[in-house]
Amino acid sequence: MNLLFLTPQLPYPPRQGTALRNWGLIAGLARRHRVSLLSFVGPGQSARPAPPLAAACARVEAVPQPARSLPRRLRDLALTRQPDMALRLESPLFRERLEAWLAQEPFDVVHVEGIELAPYVDLLERAAPHPLVLFDNHNCEYLLQQRAFQTDLGNPLRWHAAAYSFVQWRRLRQYEAQACRRAQRVVAVSEADAQALRALVPGLDPLVIPNGIDLAAYPPDTPPAPELGASALVFTGKMDFRPNVDAMVWFGLRVLPRVREAVPAAHLWVVGQRPHRRLDPLREVPGITLTGQVENVQPYIAGAAVYVAPLRIGGGTRLKLLEAMAMQRAIVSTRLGAEGYPLTDGKELLLADTEEAFANAVVALLQDAGRRRALGEAARHFVASGYDWPVLIPQLERAYDVTSCSER
Repeated sequence: MNLLFLTPQLPYPPRQGTALRNWGLIAGLARRHRVSLLSFVGPGQSARPAPPLAAACARVEAVPQPARSLPRRLRDLALTRQPDMALRLESPLFRERLEAWLAQEPFDVVHVEGIELAPYVDLLERAAPHPLVLFDNHNCEYLLQQRAFQTDLGNPLRWHAAAYSFVQWRRLRQYEAQACRRAQRVVAVSEADAQALRALVPGLDPLVIPNGIDLAAYPPDTPPAPELGASALVFTGKMDFRPNVDAMVWFGLRVLPRVREAVPAAHLWVVGQRPHRRLDPLREVPGITLTGQVENVQPYIAGAAVYVAPLRIGGGTRLKLLEAMAMQRAIVSTRLGAEGYPLTDGKELLLADTEEAFANAVVALLQDAGRRRALGEAARHFVASGYDWPVLIPQLERAYDVTSCSER
């Protein structure tokens, strides 16, 4: 089949969740299909595709992500009824290039990778012949904003953020429902997200294709980053992403001090690009290092005595959890952080939601190497059994059968 991917940034190198999913899909599908990619270029990326991406795709083109200033965003918030995500990648140049591509060759399936690309579905609807439009909803976005509102509402210093999330939550309900209705195929990353989408669109039947991982790229015997000590706690992610920022502020200021009372050598490594200014207070806290962008996250995950996922906001599923599990790390996560995966508390990881419980779980693992090994081995087995891309790609290919599409 002739496939076209529309992505919010070039998916290689795959350094964060969206790129990891997009690269896994593209690399897997390219083995049996002709794949083309029209993308935006994200901050710090080169418009020239990296060799692995160029080799996987028959055609790649990228245009710069549009810049939206804060005054522009505030104006749009006041003067339109659109959610912020509907306007984030508004680009006449991208629209022009997509229109040209559709005129030059027919595509059997177009992957719309995330709600930020939904504004371009109108061009796909007008294309002749009409491609199957597959909307891959990486997060249930209205649910993410609803949870952000509920989390920030409890902190008066974050009421401005709560107000923003309340508006976005209400607008996204309508917009996300519309995006689902316009696609012939809707893909969700977890059954929890699929249920949330069904609540928006009665009769919708999303296909659940979970986030996956290239298991071979995460060998457990990876040499650890030399600067990490024996009691290293590690978190990885895009550090200007609001759920990740909230997680590290909560853990660094409220949980880590409890951990260090019992294990003074415990040290938190926050590994990820573009740390947000809300993380600046953590730089003054003993036992915390913010690395910024690193070439590869694997050595840092490999050096984690305990990998922490203290997420309190979010939707979808967390690829960071798959990365840590693939590398046989012992994990402590909130229940929200592990949402979407059929994991068992005490078998593949430990779950905790309060400051005290989270700290106690981390301390218990730091003090028990045998328990860490057992959790790590069970975690890697979990990933290998159902989350390696060669297992997932055939499930997605079955969605290309146009004759099985339900009418909407």
